[in-house]
Amino acid sequence: MTKQRGFCDGINRRELLRVGVAGTLGGAFSLPQLLAAESKAAKPNPNSDVSVIILFLKGGLSTIDTLDLKPNAPPEFRGDFSPIATNVPGMEVCEHLPKLAQTAHRFSLLRSMTHSNSGHGDADHYMLTGYHPAPGFNVNLKPNNQRPSHGSMISKQLGPRGGVPAYVCLPKMHPSAGPAYLGSASAPFVVEADPNQPNFSVPDLLPPLAVDSTRLDDRKNLMARVDRFRQASEVEANKSAKQMTTFQQKALELVTSPETRRAFDIGQESTALRNEYGRTTLGQCSLAARRLVEAGVRCVTVDHQNWDTHYDNFKVLKNDLLPQLDQTLSTLLRDLDDRGILGKTMVIVMGEFGRTPRVNQYAGRDHWGPSNCILMAGGGIKPGVVVGKTNARGERPDGDPTGPEDLAATMYHLLGIDPNEEFYTPEGRPVRVVNGGKVIHGLV
Repeated sequence: MTKQRGFCDGINRRELLRVGVAGTLGGAFSLPQLLAAESKAAKPNPNSDVSVIILFLKGGLSTIDTLDLKPNAPPEFRGDFSPIATNVPGMEVCEHLPKLAQTAHRFSLLRSMTHSNSGHGDADHYMLTGYHPAPGFNVNLKPNNQRPSHGSMISKQLGPRGGVPAYVCLPKMHPSAGPAYLGSASAPFVVEADPNQPNFSVPDLLPPLAVDSTRLDDRKNLMARVDRFRQASEVEANKSAKQMTTFQQKALELVTSPETRRAFDIGQESTALRNEYGRTTLGQCSLAARRLVEAGVRCVTVDHQNWDTHYDNFKVLKNDLLPQLDQTLSTLLRDLDDRGILGKTMVIVMGEFGRTPRVNQYAGRDHWGPSNCILMAGGGIKPGVVVGKTNARGERPDGDPTGPEDLAATMYHLLGIDPNEEFYTPEGRPVRVVNGGKVIHGLV
């Protein structure tokens, strides 16, 4: 049953130079610590100019009702919706996605996605990392990564560009979006605030956007006095603490730099464009994601909830979820294209699994790992194609199946990341970037 949850609409004041990132044990690291770790561990790849936006529809998009309809199946399978033609010959989508239908020339559909897990948590981890969790996986841990998320691997392998973080999660961090054994240097910067809220600011990185430069300078001076007092009190215990470290200074520069503030200041967008994206959490997070990749962020993961439609699937999709997705995604793809950056911005829209082909007794659909459809665009993805198909009732792929490992292999291939490189877990076990997946050549 879909459970409505808020998106951080109560924001607590925190220290100015703190940034909430998920470490291997879920602790918070200061911004200076994060910058120092990134400097030590990142492996910048100047040849890679591709960024990634992952729209993760947590709960599981009913792709049999949206991107892979079965109009000729029996009623208990095909459901209430009908397909409509897109502007790509032969490609159809749901009638409740009319705007997306007219921008189909910008995206492609992978209809052969499949995996063996139909449980939340495990399936989330599988899709967001490319690795099926091993026995002992605890879905209740936050973060709960056994393997690094795609965003963390991108951060590790490519490093940050300019003065912005390599990897950002908003409006909060999904439990499986962490770095696992890659450590804090590859953890995401977590916004922990909803860009759709009128008082939106990034509490751990930026001062409230209404604070003028004079007040910010006052805060900097106050911070300096506090630091001097702290340093004086610690001088006997630690003589090296007399001055601000290089990374503390860099953190302060990051907080106060106009470029960084602009990247996170969604209020700089026109009212008309914000309305086009939609005044919803999904809409404003997607607009923020576009701003971030435009500023140089390597990967942005948007965690959007309430797609778990066990009850009233068709009513919830028609009246709530699909209008949001239709408006937001069509605008995001057009906006990226209009700005000339769709070619270097890969957009991936997915959930952890699909929904059961057979409608249940509550007019809903349950979890279904065996068949799923992924929408992909930009960043080297071939536009306007459909790769793979499912059988007549949408139960499983008909022909060559693809799995989360193949999705990971394709993504890293387009990013210029070596899939065969190995990292070591704390137990000393070597683990490859990609778990044996193959590039889906029909998409690239």
